[in-house]
Amino acid sequence: MASVNVRIGQQALTVLDVAFRVPCIFIIDAIFNSYYDPGSGWAGTASKILIRVMGIVVSGVVLVLSQKALFKFYTLFFAVLLGVVAVLINYYAISHIDFYSAYYKAALGFRLVPRNGPTLWLGMAVVQLLFGMGYVVLLNIQSVFAALVVLDVMIPLWGLIIELPVDVRQLVAVTSGLALALNTAVCLALKLKWFYYSCRYVYLLVRHMYRIYGLQLLVEDTWKRIRFPDVLRVFWLTRMTAQAVILVYVVKVVRHESGEHSYLMWDVFWDLFSNLIISGCDSTLTVLGMSAVISSIAHYLGLSILAFIGSTEEEDKRLGFVAPVLFFILALQTGLSGLDPEERLVRLSRNMCLLLTAILHFIHGMTDPVLMSLSASHVSSFRRHFPVLLVSLCLFVLPVVLSYTLWHRYALNTWLFAVTAFCVELCLKVVVSLTVYALFMVDGYYNVLWEKLDDHVYCVRSTGNVIEFVFGVIMFGNGAYTMMFEAGSKIRACMMCLHAYFNIYLQAKNGWKTFINRRTAVKKINSLPEVKGGQLRDIEDVCAICYQEFATSARITPCQHYFHALCLRKWLYIQDTCPMCHQKVYIEEEARDRVPFNNNGYVAPGGDLGQFAEPGGAEAAAAAGGPEHENELLEDNDSIEYDEDEWGTENGETPIEEDYINDDTDSNGD
Repeated sequence: MASVNVRIGQQALTVLDVAFRVPCIFIIDAIFNSYYDPGSGWAGTASKILIRVMGIVVSGVVLVLSQKALFKFYTLFFAVLLGVVAVLINYYAISHIDFYSAYYKAALGFRLVPRNGPTLWLGMAVVQLLFGMGYVVLLNIQSVFAALVVLDVMIPLWGLIIELPVDVRQLVAVTSGLALALNTAVCLALKLKWFYYSCRYVYLLVRHMYRIYGLQLLVEDTWKRIRFPDVLRVFWLTRMTAQAVILVYVVKVVRHESGEHSYLMWDVFWDLFSNLIISGCDSTLTVLGMSAVISSIAHYLGLSILAFIGSTEEEDKRLGFVAPVLFFILALQTGLSGLDPEERLVRLSRNMCLLLTAILHFIHGMTDPVLMSLSASHVSSFRRHFPVLLVSLCLFVLPVVLSYTLWHRYALNTWLFAVTAFCVELCLKVVVSLTVYALFMVDGYYNVLWEKLDDHVYCVRSTGNVIEFVFGVIMFGNGAYTMMFEAGSKIRACMMCLHAYFNIYLQAKNGWKTFINRRTAVKKINSLPEVKGGQLRDIEDVCAICYQEFATSARITPCQHYFHALCLRKWLYIQDTCPMCHQKVYIEEEARDRVPFNNNGYVAPGGDLGQFAEPGGAEAAAAAGGPEHENELLEDNDSIEYDEDEWGTENGETPIEEDYINDDTDSNGD
């Protein structure tokens, strides 16, 4: 029970922490969106700019305060607010209310105050008493001064009872307000020491973190500490809710005044929705707020899909980060917040289509590893396969439906071409994944070693990668055309450079590296002796990689270990040593030109395996000249290399990088 209460208390503090930071975003957004007349003279312009800068700085400082300092700040703020409200109530009561005639001038046309004089006075006295006590508690005033403050708040109401003249009552109210303001100023002045040390502590902490961890980690820590995504999300939703209430009220008033009582709810709803969406991205902060909302939607969508397909990969939970970043980049690239309202709605819908295709591509990246693992592990449960296949089918159908709808509604342009290209590319990825999945399922169904399986998988994936590369080049040309003839910007140019590097250059480089590694591995395998027929039956052993018997053939490494050619080739994709003894399977090409006797080593006479001895051991081996020393040298696996004339190995000077382990073709083939 205690832990539940503690958890509820922590959640309440978190909610208050986020709620108290939201007004700072509202103030900053209002300052940036406010208009000032530059023709008011240099003095007026300078003063307005100074006020704006001070407002942004103060709001920014309050925004990044720690939770304790933030609560302290709002404690003082609410105390000052209670004092101001108490003074205004006193002034309004003595100026607009006649308790004995029970006539009063209602503010803003509302008549919410009781018309009976004594009841009205008693109600106002209770309200002022509560305000005075709240003011005292928030400022933590001592008991004697607390009684005086409460009495000061109540004095103007007592002037109404004893029927003081109007000018005297106003003087009493003004004096009471000045006394309360003086007390507030003294209390705040006493808090300046706390404010100074708090600011100094924050400054020293920020400087220390910047020197130790750098600017990036400092920004990330501040981002998480103040819960900035939650703050932006609450800001955007609150702003949209307030605007929705105002728009609904305005629509009702206009309809009522025009006498149009019968109207279509769909038209009204669409107008309200369009206006809300247009106003929801009219500034940089509102675009950030919309990005935060999209982040929540994408995050829970990704978690739902992961739970549906049964994946537990942590890397697949990044959809809530990728989607808002992409949306914000698209908004900056197209200048969304600076467009006219009607054009902004059109541009936002186009950006949403591009964002939808990107999300579908990311979901395919989540489902593809699960699909491959199910097919490679030969899981036969239909309930395990059905969710992944259903998601893959949706990933194929949705792009087709989206492209069909857009082509029937819009004429061909660069945006429609880009969306269509992304949809076709996604369909191609789904077809490649399902084809590889089918190959692995067929391999598992027959339960026979399919030596050409890896080649088929590589051909399918290579074909898909080549087509994706072609699409990347086409999209680069489409972006270049858009930048030169439609809407050029620095952000678009930067994004094109990133696209050219990651989606064109790196993809081509990695694809070529994969091709070279596979070709090298095939040549290495072909250079090793092959055992078939009767010799194969005499082995009486299994492959040390797959632990299966040798059915048709086996390859022999220089260290006299036997493996399936397919298994050994997959191993050589990763490293060029024997899986059993870690001895090199081939030697460098430079060894071809070495003579039997040189400074680097000695080629042992006799036997099928020529070897290079360690430097300094050539004379002893030559003197011995017998098989005993040769066997002793064979025991030292770390110092043995093999003659390329005997084994036909190739250049192994450049080791295969570790990141090749992540290649889809090879990992799936295992």
